[in-house]
Formats: sequence, C-alpha cells, structure tokens
Amino acid sequence: MSQYFTEANSEETVNARMGAAVDPRLREIMTALVRHLHAFVKETALTEGEWGIAIDFLTKAGAMCSEERQEFILFSDVLGVSMLVDAINHRRPEGATENTVLGPFHVAGAPVRAMGDRITFDGKGETCLYTGRVLALDGAPIAGARIDVWSDNAEGFYSVQQPGIQDKWNNRGVFITGADGQYEFIGIKPVSYPIPDDGPVGKMLIALGRHPRRPAHMHFMITAPGYQRLVTHTFVGDDPWLASDAVFGVKETLIAPFVPAEDGRTRWRSPFDFVLIPDAKARAAG
Repeated sequence: MSQYFTEANSEETVNARMGAAVDPRLREIMTALVRHLHAFVKETALTEGEWGIAIDFLTKAGAMCSEERQEFILFSDVLGVSMLVDAINHRRPEGATENTVLGPFHVAGAPVRAMGDRITFDGKGETCLYTGRVLALDGAPIAGARIDVWSDNAEGFYSVQQPGIQDKWNNRGVFITGADGQYEFIGIKPVSYPIPDDGPVGKMLIALGRHPRRPAHMHFMITAPGYQRLVTHTFVGDDPWLASDAVFGVKETLIAPFVPAEDGRTRWRSPFDFVLIPDAKARAAG
C-alpha cells in the first residue's frame, strides 16, 4: 500500500499513521471512527461547502456550551446516540426494568423524605400518587432501595431551570424502601416540554422537519446494595409525543398507567413496579 494519501486508500493511510504504543481500545475506536467517517464522506460525495457547514455547526455548538448548557449532549440526544450508548451499556434480561437516559436536570443531594410524603410545593399541577414496589427478578421485595425521583413542574420547567422562581427541591426527593419493597409519594402528573431549541441543534431539527418535544415523564434513579443501578423514566400513557420523543427515550415497557385516584388524596394515581438485577461485580467484591 502506498504511504501517500489517495481517495481510494484514504482510510488505510490515515489509520496506518497511528503509533505502535497506542492504547488498544483507543486504537480500536479511532480505527473504526476513521473507517466510518471516510465511508460517509465517499458515500455522500460531500462537497467542500457542506463540510464547511458541518465545521460551522460544531463551532457554534461549542460556543453555546457552559456549566448550564451542553449543546453537544443535546446533539447526541437528538441523533439517538445517547440512547444507543445507554442501551448497549444496560442490556438486561426479560422482566427487568429497562434503562433510559439520565437527562441534564438531576440534582444530587435531594432530601430524604418519609414514605408517602409530598415532593411538590409550588401548588401547581394535578397531584398524583406514585406507588409500587422495588423487586428482584424472582419477585422478592428489595429492602433499603434508595429511590431518587424528580420531574418538571406543571409549566414544563425543572427547578434548576428556574432558580428564584421554584424552590431548589421542588418536585424532587429521595425515598428508602422497607422490608416490603414498597414506595409511595405524592408529586404531580408531569407535562411534556421542549428541549432547548434556540441553538444550532434546534435549527437542525427545524431543517429536518422534526419537533423538539419530550413526552411527559417522571424520573427515577434506584440503587440498592448488590444490585445494578437503574436510571429510568415512567411516561404518561396518553401523552401525544410518546411515539416521537425528540431524544428517543421512550420504551414501551416504561409507559405507565395514570388513572383517576379514588381516595381523594390526589387527582391521579400511577402504580409501577421496578425490577432490578444483581450487580455481579458488587457481589463478587462483597
């Protein structure tokens, strides 16, 4: 093979320049990246002007990034890459609750609340009782499971998006299961909302004829000793955006019932059980 670059041997020439002492995993990833990127350029016969548009897009995306905003994560989300990486890294057996993306609005350190407590404090929205169990694959209840929950408010904003308007811990809380594995808390029936669409990613969605909406969902992050961490949502079953989530986060098994409550405590009730799988590494270490 010639050591000089040609259209025909572009991929091989670039990959041949890697040094001998490169980390094996880095070599594997970069070799595949170059192979697929060069194949894409050749397949589409990309023009110089089109490549310039791509460079400009990446430059503008970088300029928008800050501690509060990560445009590249948004780019990954709307291309389905975030969900694909999540799916590959959280393959679970049938019967276990499926993972989905964490999202940008989790806040560590939410207060631990008593089982059955309220997490919504702004007086807005339709109240909902969330209830169910945390179980092992064999159906046994899991005691001591830590359930970290958060959602948007009735106007579609998370508390971190409205400092000074919402209390920091509005629609947030942590609950610890007892011996029966049961959980219960009062929040609101969440609402759908748009992802940030005022930057280059939003312009790309418009160009592609896509909308920026996420269907309504409640976030759950569940940890328990000896079990894999579960990061997931439950989705409101009648939401009109379920089948076209802008970030592809919906899985059919995560669509939860939201039924009118009968006891008058709340307007809605959403029962949902979570099934965890053992963490082989943690158990081996223990």
